[in-house]
Amino acid sequence: MFEQVLQEVEAQCREERIPMLGSEKAEFLAACVEKAKPTLIVECGTAIGYSGLWMLRVLKNLGSGRLITVEIEAERANRARASFERAGVAELVDSRIGDAQEVLKGIEEPVDFLLLDNNFSNYFPCFQAIEPQLTNPATVLADNVGIGAEQMADYLTHVRERYASETHWFDIELPWVKQDAIEVSIYRR
Repeated sequence: MFEQVLQEVEAQCREERIPMLGSEKAEFLAACVEKAKPTLIVECGTAIGYSGLWMLRVLKNLGSGRLITVEIEAERANRARASFERAGVAELVDSRIGDAQEVLKGIEEPVDFLLLDNNFSNYFPCFQAIEPQLTNPATVLADNVGIGAEQMADYLTHVRERYASETHWFDIELPWVKQDAIEVSIYRR
């Protein structure tokens, strides 16, 4: 059932032009989660749950870890919740609705994996909001650094100057973009 739900969500994203990672970047994300074996992942930008499903599958296979995912649009968040339920992973996810900068300030648990995939200009404010909760070390992934580099320049400058960071480029098969990148940073105090 999980694979069927994932395929349905991917098809809905393509049909409705809802931004998503696409399978190339999603496989990379899943590998990063598997390597990090996080206790708590925070995702900024749930949309309808595509990347969340990829991460939750890894957590379920690992037998540990949880996901807090944040979406500003209630309708999208509700669609994501329904998909998590149908995929059998709802017990691993805490889906929150609201402005990520504000929601992140309310998280008091240690966060060892962060995915930034919301409004590009919000990457740095979101990073700053959750930074007090980041573990030492923590894995931080920022999507869309190819297509959104200008709008997230403050974030990229910050992480590239302070932490071990790598840009990973992908040729992708999405109707709205053919090449993009993910920035992986290892946060250390």
